[in-house]
Amino acid sequence: MGEQPDIRRLDDAAVEPRLARLDAVLGQLEQTPGRTAELALEAAELLTEVYGEALARVTELAADSTQALDRLTGDELLRHLLLLHRIHPDPLDRRVARAVDDLRPQLRAQGAEIALVGVQDEVARISLAASSCGGGGAALRDLVREQVLTFAPELSAVDVVAPAPAPALIPVASLWQRPDRTDEATMSEVGKAAQPLARGGTA
Repeated sequence: MGEQPDIRRLDDAAVEPRLARLDAVLGQLEQTPGRTAELALEAAELLTEVYGEALARVTELAADSTQALDRLTGDELLRHLLLLHRIHPDPLDRRVARAVDDLRPQLRAQGAEIALVGVQDEVARISLAASSCGGGGAALRDLVREQVLTFAPELSAVDVVAPAPAPALIPVASLWQRPDRTDEATMSEVGKAAQPLARGGTA
């Protein structure tokens, strides 16, 4: 086989400004009157459809390989295009879970913990415990919403909530207490019940 041509590749840092420029150019074309602008927009739309179909076929070919699919959906640019064309193979709840998992190391470095509560009716509920307060907490909540919507743009809302409080511990004495007994009688009863256990016997 002959040598492969040296094709220039774009990393994520190079792709981002190109996508931004593409959006700007298309926006200018939409505001430009005349047949030339209409043809340019039509060409861009047709090209997008063709590339979308090609990407869908690649995804179908990779469907039998979990590793290949993970590499496709793990690439930031490919994930963006799969979502754009509505052909991302992962269900909504899995993509939200992946967004939370990707955020966890970054948030832990800032003293925060994140967990997925659930996804229902196109609303994701995310638990966020942040040690910072005020603006810092608000900034983290905005970061979570932005990240989750990047992975799941079809969501109607992302609710970032405080974690549920831990269940309160029940004092041992209260397990022996009866409403018609005094605290002194209850504690006496607990002490008597504990004596055989301390000697290795049974109550």
